[in-house]
Amino acid sequence: MAAYKPVVVQACPKLGEKITQDTLYWRGYKTPVQIKEFGAINKIDFSPVPPYNYAVTASSRIHIYGRYSQEPIKTFSRFRDAAYCATYRDDGRLLAAGSEDGGIRLFDVSGKAPLRQFEGHTKPVHVVGFLSDKYRIFSGGDDYSSNLWDIPSATEIISYSEHTDYVRCGCASKVNADVFITGSYDHTVKLFDARTKSSVMTIEHGHPVESVLLFPSGGLLVSAGGRYVKVWDVLKGGQLLVSLKNHHKTVTCLCLNSSGQRLLSGSLDRHVKIYSTTSYKVVHSFNYATSILSLALSPEDETIVVGMTNGVLNVKHRKPEEKNEKSQKKRQPAYRTYVKGRTYMPKQEDFCVSKPVKRVLRKYDKLLRSFQSSKALDAVLEPPIMLHTPEVTVAVMQELHRRGTLRSALAGRDEKQVNLLLTFVARRVIEPRFTPVLVTVADIITDIYQPVVGQSAIVDKQFLKLQEAIGKEIDYQEELLEVLGMMDTLFATFTKKRETCLEENKNNGLTEIIETNRNY
Repeated sequence: MAAYKPVVVQACPKLGEKITQDTLYWRGYKTPVQIKEFGAINKIDFSPVPPYNYAVTASSRIHIYGRYSQEPIKTFSRFRDAAYCATYRDDGRLLAAGSEDGGIRLFDVSGKAPLRQFEGHTKPVHVVGFLSDKYRIFSGGDDYSSNLWDIPSATEIISYSEHTDYVRCGCASKVNADVFITGSYDHTVKLFDARTKSSVMTIEHGHPVESVLLFPSGGLLVSAGGRYVKVWDVLKGGQLLVSLKNHHKTVTCLCLNSSGQRLLSGSLDRHVKIYSTTSYKVVHSFNYATSILSLALSPEDETIVVGMTNGVLNVKHRKPEEKNEKSQKKRQPAYRTYVKGRTYMPKQEDFCVSKPVKRVLRKYDKLLRSFQSSKALDAVLEPPIMLHTPEVTVAVMQELHRRGTLRSALAGRDEKQVNLLLTFVARRVIEPRFTPVLVTVADIITDIYQPVVGQSAIVDKQFLKLQEAIGKEIDYQEELLEVLGMMDTLFATFTKKRETCLEENKNNGLTEIIETNRNY
């Protein structure tokens, strides 16, 4: 008996992914560590000084994590309700956070109890940050106000009430100790100078602003809101430089790498996009399990931390470059080690022992070998195979048709199985590589299940979808044939013109030769 030959799956060429230096760099972040928090993570902030611990604000707690720790090394829990926006001071010694009750608390990183409490907001405070002089704090709340506070005296310096909706984001200039910026759900970004009694610049973003970011130079401002990330030139009075629309849902957070050459944005569409700050094109992206609320990159770009709506903290570490260099210098076996003996030709006195190669068959191949046609078709109609490798499903259908058992394999199916079959055929029948096989399959299904049409609303709906897909494809083919006809006419016209020109040239040449001969 001849050995069973496995089903030959038609291989189609795939476009290779373009590998760039950015792709290699960002792929260097290894498998993430996931930490479960008590609630949605609204803020992640790295300490600016070694050992670069990071503060995570979730629910009514602020947890401090070490670079490689999976358990918090310190916890601040002196909040009656939710805590927001825990932010480090530039020296890494103080931590400020807002709260649901409208108060602002200032903590010493080495202690537990708050050093100062600032009371003045009447609604939750979602924005807190330090000015670059280290002695003042700015804040923004749901009472539409933006306030400035003095740390030593714990008093309010000035209050701005220019926004007309919730103030949900802000940042301070590292160049000028009097300048800070706030973004609001009233679609505006306002730049404040502590030396004036009103804002000095207003920028219209066009959507509720979720995050703002100033470049280290202080000349460029990035705002995020809706699906847009916009870059503004502050030195030119808030002129829009570029508007990026690479996310499918609301952008919630922004971050810069240590050199300022890469901009990161996180969104509710579960993606983190990485842009080049020279071309503002996406150079890489990360995909996460759920919607992203917060994002932070360590000062040495060694760690990426992402906070999600389900309370999961995703931490990715990058191996130091020195270790990578050492591993590359490690001596590898020579090439001849792997090919040793492959080219050896047996001599006459040698005794050759052939080792049988064990062939592992797929599930559908085993079922086809035992002539279980219906079960073999069921095996390739599983969702993972249909979605990711439809060519396997089509190859098995083609093999069943070759054997003459396709009709029996398709018959005798219940409503759920017929719905699955028709869904697959309607989706893939328009693909040229599958069309010849799936048209035959569609004909057989129609013949078998025509008597039961009208008994199931689900099956009827799938038949209508199949009819619509085939009708659209026929319309496309007719339009393409019309275009081909037009192109053939044009090409034929060009060819005739060219032949006429050649004939004229030949005739002119002959006339000239004849006239020349006559002169002689």
